[in-house]
Amino acid sequence: MGFDTFCSPDRSDPFWDWNRTWYTENPDFTQCFQNTVLVWLPCLYLWVCGPIYLIYLHSHNHGYICMSHLNKAKTAVGLLLWIICWSDVFYSFWERSHGSSVLAPVHLVSPTLLGLTMLLAALLVQYERMKGVRSSGVMLIYWLLALLCATVTFRSRILQVLDQVMSVWRYTTFYCYYTLLLVALFLSSLTDQPPLFSQAVKDPNPCPELGASFLSRISFWWITRIMVEGYKCPLEEKDLWSLNPEDCSQRVVPQLVHRWKAECQKVIRSEACYSSNATECKNAQAVESEILIVKTPLKTKEPSLFLALCLTFGPYFLVSCFYKIIQDILMFVGPEILRLLIDFVINSSAPTWHGYFYTALLFSCTSVQSLILQKYFHVCFVSGMRLRTAIIGAVYRKALVISSTARRTSTVGEMVNLMSVDAQRFMDLITYINMIWSAPLQVVLALYFLWQNLGPSVLAGVAVMVLMVPVNAVIAMKTKTYQVAQMKSKDTRIKLMNEMLNGIKVLKLYAWELAFKDKVSEIRESELRVLKKAAYLGAVSTFTWVCAPFLVALSTFTVYILINKNNVLDAQKAFVSLALFNILRFPLNMLPMVISSMVQASVSLRRLRVFLSHEELQEDSVEHQAAADIIILNMYVYACVSACLCVYRLNVCIPEGSLVAVVGHVGSGKSSLLSALLGEMDKLEGTVAVKGSVAYVPQQAWIQNSTLRDNIMFGQERREAWYQLVVEACALQPDLEILPAGDKTEIGEKGVNLSGGQKQRVSLARAVYCERAVYLLDDPLSAVDAHVGKHIFDQVIGPQGLLKDKTRVLVTNGFNYLPQVDLILVMSQGEVTEMGSYQQLMATEGAFSEFLRTYTAVDYTGNNGMAHYKLSQQNVIILFHCLFKSSIPGVRNLSKLSQPNKEGQNVRLKTENPEVGKLMEADKANVGRVQLSVFWAYLKAVGFFLSCISLLLFLTHHLLSLFSNYWLSLWTDDPVVNGTQPDRLMRLGVYSGLGLSQGVAVFGYSLSVSIGGILASRVLHQSMLYDILRSPMSFFERTPSGNLVNRFAKEMDTIDSVIPSIIKMFIGSMFNVLGACVVILIATPLVAIIIPFLGLLYFFVQRFYVASSRQLKRLESVSRSPIYSHFNETLLGTSVIRAFGEQARFIYESDRRVDHNQKAYYPGIVANRWLAVRLEFVGNCIVSFAALFAVIARESLSPGIMGLSISYALQLTASLTWLVRMSSDIETNIVAVERVKEYTDTEKEAEWKHKCPPIPPRWPTNGCIDIRGFGLRYRHDLDLAIRNMTIKINGGEKVGIVGRTGAGKSSLTLGLFRIIEGAEGHIFIDGVDIAQLGLHDLRSRITIIPQDPVLFSGSLRMNLDPFDNYDDDDVWRALELSHLKTFVSGLPDGLSHECSEGGENLSVGQRQLLCLARALLRKTKILVLDEATAAVDPETDKLIQSTIRSQFEDCTVLTIAHRLNTIMDYNRVLVLDRGEIAEFDTPSHLITKRGAFHSMAKDAGLV
Repeated sequence: MGFDTFCSPDRSDPFWDWNRTWYTENPDFTQCFQNTVLVWLPCLYLWVCGPIYLIYLHSHNHGYICMSHLNKAKTAVGLLLWIICWSDVFYSFWERSHGSSVLAPVHLVSPTLLGLTMLLAALLVQYERMKGVRSSGVMLIYWLLALLCATVTFRSRILQVLDQVMSVWRYTTFYCYYTLLLVALFLSSLTDQPPLFSQAVKDPNPCPELGASFLSRISFWWITRIMVEGYKCPLEEKDLWSLNPEDCSQRVVPQLVHRWKAECQKVIRSEACYSSNATECKNAQAVESEILIVKTPLKTKEPSLFLALCLTFGPYFLVSCFYKIIQDILMFVGPEILRLLIDFVINSSAPTWHGYFYTALLFSCTSVQSLILQKYFHVCFVSGMRLRTAIIGAVYRKALVISSTARRTSTVGEMVNLMSVDAQRFMDLITYINMIWSAPLQVVLALYFLWQNLGPSVLAGVAVMVLMVPVNAVIAMKTKTYQVAQMKSKDTRIKLMNEMLNGIKVLKLYAWELAFKDKVSEIRESELRVLKKAAYLGAVSTFTWVCAPFLVALSTFTVYILINKNNVLDAQKAFVSLALFNILRFPLNMLPMVISSMVQASVSLRRLRVFLSHEELQEDSVEHQAAADIIILNMYVYACVSACLCVYRLNVCIPEGSLVAVVGHVGSGKSSLLSALLGEMDKLEGTVAVKGSVAYVPQQAWIQNSTLRDNIMFGQERREAWYQLVVEACALQPDLEILPAGDKTEIGEKGVNLSGGQKQRVSLARAVYCERAVYLLDDPLSAVDAHVGKHIFDQVIGPQGLLKDKTRVLVTNGFNYLPQVDLILVMSQGEVTEMGSYQQLMATEGAFSEFLRTYTAVDYTGNNGMAHYKLSQQNVIILFHCLFKSSIPGVRNLSKLSQPNKEGQNVRLKTENPEVGKLMEADKANVGRVQLSVFWAYLKAVGFFLSCISLLLFLTHHLLSLFSNYWLSLWTDDPVVNGTQPDRLMRLGVYSGLGLSQGVAVFGYSLSVSIGGILASRVLHQSMLYDILRSPMSFFERTPSGNLVNRFAKEMDTIDSVIPSIIKMFIGSMFNVLGACVVILIATPLVAIIIPFLGLLYFFVQRFYVASSRQLKRLESVSRSPIYSHFNETLLGTSVIRAFGEQARFIYESDRRVDHNQKAYYPGIVANRWLAVRLEFVGNCIVSFAALFAVIARESLSPGIMGLSISYALQLTASLTWLVRMSSDIETNIVAVERVKEYTDTEKEAEWKHKCPPIPPRWPTNGCIDIRGFGLRYRHDLDLAIRNMTIKINGGEKVGIVGRTGAGKSSLTLGLFRIIEGAEGHIFIDGVDIAQLGLHDLRSRITIIPQDPVLFSGSLRMNLDPFDNYDDDDVWRALELSHLKTFVSGLPDGLSHECSEGGENLSVGQRQLLCLARALLRKTKILVLDEATAAVDPETDKLIQSTIRSQFEDCTVLTIAHRLNTIMDYNRVLVLDRGEIAEFDTPSHLITKRGAFHSMAKDAGLV
C-alpha cells in the first residue's frame, strides 16, 4: 500500500491492477508502475554496473581517444537528457507551488534519480574515451533498456491522450526524452576512432574485432567482410588479419612458463623443508644445495601443471562461466512457455493477445539465449587457442634446455605429438569443460521443473540416472587405459616415421622399405586394436546415454500412471515433461563426451607434466669467467647413459689464442670432451671455465632449411667484406658460382642438396662468420677432399688462418696437421693419457709417437711447416664420396673447386632472381569445394556394405523415435473416462517397446560407424605409407619432413578419432531436422508457407559459410606443417643453437610460425560463431512461426498435436545449428583425407619387384659392370649430368673414382642404384640390363657403405638385419670383422641393445663401423664405398681396410675417394670431369701420363 500513496496521495493510482494489465483485451500498466519500476529499472542497472565497470576501465587502459564528433554528440545527448530530467523536477516544484492538489512524491524522486543517472552516463562516456574504449556494451545495454521501458510508457501516453487531458509540459518533455533516447541508442551503436599510438593504426591488416561496435561483436558481424571475400574467391594468406595482441605467443607463452616455474619452485621449496626436518624450515634455504643432492626414497611431490594452466588462463575463462549460467537458466524458459501455450489452447476464454505475447516472448528469449551461447563458445575457443599456443611454446622452450639424458626418454615423435595431438586434446576439452558443473545444474533444474509437473514420480527417473553413473564410470576408466595405450603406440609410430624420413636415402639404397613398412604397420595395427576396443566401449556408452533420457521418461511416466489410476497423462504434463527430458538429453549426452575428453586431456596433461619436469642442462656446469687461461678443467666427471663413454679425471689448461688438437681411437671420448666444454653433459664434480663466447662445429654438420647466406650468417648482421673473406677462406666460392641463385639458393632440410663436404664447409663458415672467442671444432675436415682440407687449415684453422688469434680446440683423425698445433691431447677411454706439443710427444716415445711411426711415414717438409704423409702399402684405405645432390640446375657442372677467386668477383653471381634457387615445396592449400572423389575414397575405405548398414540403422532409430513421440501425442488426446484413461497400459507397453527398439538401433549404428572409421583409417594409412615409400628421392628432397610428419600425426588422428564421430552426429542431426520439420508441417500446415523461404535462407547461409570455412581450415592445415618442420630442425641442432647462444632467435621464429598458424585458425572459429548466430536465428524463426500458427489455429488444434509440434520446434534450433556445423565440419575435416590421398598421384619410382624375366637367385655371380653410352639428368629440363659414359669393369676389380667436386662421381653411383633413372644408354651387371629389374631386385644385390652413417632406433640386430635373414652367428661374425664384437659383447643386452633415435648413444665412428658390418653381412658381389672411414682414427682405419681386402677379395669394389692415397694400389682409377670420362687406367700409368690425375695427386702431396 506504500507504493499507492507514493504515486498518488489519494491512492487513486494503484501500483498494480490485474484486470487492467492481464485479464483484458487491451492491456496497459498502471501509471504508478510506469513512473516507478519502468523509470528505476534502467537506473538500477547503471548504478549497479557502473562501479564495476569503472574499476574494469581503470585496470584496462587501451590508450587515449581524442575528442571526436561522435563523442561530442554522445556527451551533448547525455547532458540534454540530464537537463530534461531536471526541468521535470523544477516543473514539479512549480506545479506544487501553483497547484491546489498535493503533489505525489514519485514526480520528484523519479526525475531526480533519472537526472543523476543521465549525469553518470555522460561521465562514463568521457571516461571511456580517456581509456580508449571505442564501443561500449554497458552503455548500449543501458540505452536499450531505457528505451524499452520508455516505449511502454510511450504507448500508454498515446492511449491516455485519446482518453483524457494530460499536462502539456510533461507530454512535451517525455517526447523529447524519448527522441533523445533513440538518438543515444543510435550513437552508442557506432564505433569511435582508434586511440592515439594504437597498434591497429600501424598494422597493415589489423583484426576488425578491435574496432567493431558492441552490436557487431555480439552478432559477429565484423567478420562478414572476409566471409564475402571468401565466397567470391578462395581466401589466401594475404587476406588473413593479424592476431589480436593478447592472443600472440609473445604475450601468452611467457605467462604459462612463469606460472610453471613458480609451481616447480614451490615443490623444490617444500621438498627442501621436508628433507631438513632435523633443521628448522627457516634455515632450509641455507642448505638447499645439499638437500637437492640427496635422493629421498619417499615419493616426491610433483609440480601441478593443471594449477599453472588454471592460474594463467582461468581469469579470462571465468567469463565463459558467467555466460553459461545465464544460458542454462534461459534454456528452461522454452518448456515453461510451452506449458503456457498449451494452457492457452485449452482455455478458450483467454484473450488472443496472450498467445501472441507468449510467441514474442519465446522468440526474444531464444534469440538472447543464442547470442549468449555463441559468446560463451567464443570465449571458450579463444581460451583453447591461447592454451594451444602456450603449450607449443612451452614444449619448444623446454626442448632447447632439456639434458641429453632426458632427451633419450623423450623422442622426437613424442615431442611432436605433445605439440600436435596433446595440445589439440586441451583445445577440444576447453570448449566443453564447463559442462562438468553446468550438466549437473541443468539436470537439477530439469528435475525441479519435472517435480512441479509430475510430482514424486520423477524420483524413478532420478534412480535410473544414478544407476547410469557407475556404468559410465567403469567405461571412462577403461577408456583412459586405452587412451594411454593408443598415445604410446602413436608416439612410437611417429618416432619411427620421423626416423624413416630422416634416413630415407639409406632405406632406398639397402632396399629396406618393406621391412620398415611392416614395422610401422605392426605398430599401427596395435594402435587400431586399441581403437577398436575403445569403439566397442563407445558404442555401449552411446547406447546408455541415448537411452538414458528415454528410460528416465519411461520410468517417470510408468510410475506416474501406476501409483494412482486417476493420474492422467494430458498434453501439458506429457509434452512439457518431454521438452524437459529433451533438455535433460543434452547434459546426459554431453557428460560421457566431456568425461572422455577429460580422460584424454588428463593423459595429455600427465605426458606434458612429465616432459616439462624433465631434467635440464646444468646452467652452472661451465663457468664463464675472465681468467688468464681460457679453459680450465679440474678433476671432474661427466656421467653418460648406456653405450656413451664417460669422460673421467680431466685436468687441462688451455692458454688463450692457442690451437689444440684432440686425437684418439673411435669412442675414446673426443666428442664427449667438446660436449663437456659446451655444458651438454652432466657434471658430477670439479669445475669447467671458459672465457668468452663459443662457436661450435659439430662432427655431423647441422644445416637449416634456409638460403645458403642465412646458414652462414646465422642471424648476425650483414658485413659484406668479412662475409666475402669467410666464404673464400672456407673454399665456398666455387660452390656459390655454380648454385642457381648464388648464396640465395635455398638449402633443403638437413642440407639434402649439398654434399657432405659442402655441408661441413658451410657449418665451419657459420662459426667463422660469427666471430667468437673460443672455437670447438669436431673433426670438420673429415668430409672434405685432401686439397680442400689443406686450404681450409691454412686459411681458417691454422697458425696463419682467419682464426689465428682465437682459441681453437680441434678434434681430428688427420695426423698431417698435428705438427702445426700448439698442444695435442691424446685421449683413451675417456681420459687424457698424453698431453704436449707434437715435438714433445714424439720425443717422449709414448703410445702416440709409437702409433704415428707404425701407421704413417711422415715426411716433414719446409712447405709452410706442413707434414705430408704417405700411408704404407698395407694401410691403404678404400674410401668413397657419394654426393647426393638435389635437382638444382647447374649443380653438376663444376670442374674445379679451389681455383683462386677472380678479381672483384661477387659471390652472388646469380641472385637477380632468388626464385631460381627455391628447392622446398611449401604445403599448398587446395582451393574450392572438396571434390566428391575425396568423399568417395573415404566411403570406399569404410566399405559400401557397412555404410548402407549404418544408414539403415540411423533411419530405423529416428523413425522409431518419431513414432514413439507421435504415439505419446495420441495417448495424451485419449478421452478421460471416470477420471482415468482406459487404454493407458496398452499405450505404455507400446511406448516402452518403441523406446527399447531405439536403443538397439543406436547401439548398432554407433558400432558400425566406429568400426567403419577404423577400417578406413587402416586403408588410408597403409596406402599413404606405401605411396610415400614408393616416391623417388627427389620427392623427399623438395618436401619438408614436417609436411609428411603432419600427415601421419595430425591428419591421421583426425581420420582416426574426429571424422567417425562427426559423421555420426551429422547423420543424427540431419534426421532430427527432417523429423522435426515433418512433425511441424503435419501439426500446423500453415508453416509450409514459411519453411521453404527459411530453408533457402538456411541453405544460402550454409554455402556462404562453407566457402570461407573450408579454405580457412586448409590454410590452417598448411600453416601447421612449418611449426613441426622448424621443431624437428631445432631438435637436430640444439647443441649448435645453445653453443652460439641463439635460443632467443629460434624461440622467436617458432612463436612467429605458431602465430601464423593461429592467424588462419582464429577467423575459422569466429566464422563458426557467425554461422551459429544466423542459423539459430533461422531456427528461432521456425519455432516462433510454429507457435504463431498454432495460436492462429487454436480452435482446430488438439493440445496433444500442438504440444508435439512445439516440443519438436524447440529442438529444431539446436539440431539445425548442429547439422550445419557438422556438415561444415565434415567438409573441413575431410580435408585430412584429401591431404592423405594427396601423394597417390605424385611421381613414383619403378616397381620394386618384376616377376619377369626372373633373375638367377645368386645374381650377380661375377660382379662385372658394363656401362654403355650411359647418361643421366636430374630433371627433364636440365642438361645431362653424366654423358657418353662407356666403360667395362671386370668382376673382382678394384676401381677408384675421383674428380673435383661436381665432376659426376656421385651421379654415377645414383645411376648404378637407380636412385635417378638413366636418360640414355644402359648399365649391364653380369649381362643383365639393370633398367629391366625391379628396384629391390637390384638394390638388394649390391651394397653401399654411405658417407653419413644412419642408424634407426631399435636393437643393434634390427639395424644390421631388419629382415631377419641371417642367424646370430652370422651377425656376430660380421661384428667381429668390423671390430665391434668386443664393444657389443660388453653391452648388458648384447645384440638386443637399444639404439637411441638416430643412433645418438653411439659415437659417429661406431656408427660407421656398424654400416661396415651391414655390408659384411650382405656380402654382395659389388661393393660401393663412400668415404666410409672418414670418422675413424688411422688405426681402426687400417683394420677396416684389411677386413675389406680379405672379405671382399673376389668382389668388385668401387670407391669414390676424397683422399687419393687410399686408391693408389687399386687395379684402375676412373677420373671424371664435367660428367665425362677424363682418364681411365691404372694409377701408375695415370701418374706417368701427367694428366688430371697427376695434378690431383700432386695437390694431395702424393707425387
